[in-house]
Amino acid sequence: MTRKQRRLTMIGGSLAVLAIAAALVLNAMRDSIVFFSTPTMAAEKQIPPGKRFRLGGLVQPGSLVRGDNLAVNFSVADGSATLPVAYKGILPDLFREGQGVVAEGVLDASGVFRADTVLAKHDETYMPKDVADALKKQGHWKDDYGAKPGAAAAVAPVQGASK
Repeated sequence: MTRKQRRLTMIGGSLAVLAIAAALVLNAMRDSIVFFSTPTMAAEKQIPPGKRFRLGGLVQPGSLVRGDNLAVNFSVADGSATLPVAYKGILPDLFREGQGVVAEGVLDASGVFRADTVLAKHDETYMPKDVADALKKQGHWKDDYGAKPGAAAAVAPVQGASK
C-alpha cells in the first residue's frame, strides 16, 4: 500500500467509527427528544413502570386532593386521557386546577404517576404552532390564547361616553 492509500484507509475508518458513535448517541436519546409526554402519549407508548419521563397536560378541575405532610394527589388530562399523579412537596405558586403542568417522575405498577418535580406552566399564550394546531384539532382551543393582555380593554368602547 502506498502512503496515499493508507491515509485514505485511515480517514475512511475514522469516518466509519464516528458515524457508528453518532448513531449510538442518537439512538440512546431517541425517547428523550420530546420535552414531555401527554397522558395519551404515555398510554400509546405503554411506558413500563419505573421508567422516568416527563408528563404534561392540564390539571383536571376537581381532582386536587391535599393530604398530610405536603402530599398532593391530582389528575393530569390532555382531552383524550387522564393520568393520576401523586406528589409530595411544595407546589409552585402558579399551580392550580385547569392550569398547565409538567411533572417529572415515574409510573408505578398501579398506574399512578409518582412525581418528584412539578412545574406549573405560566400560561398558554406562547406555544409552538404544532401544539396550538393539536389543541384546535381536539377542540380545546380558546380564542383568547392569541390575544395580548390588555388589548381587549384598549379596543373596547367606553359606555356612556358622549361624542
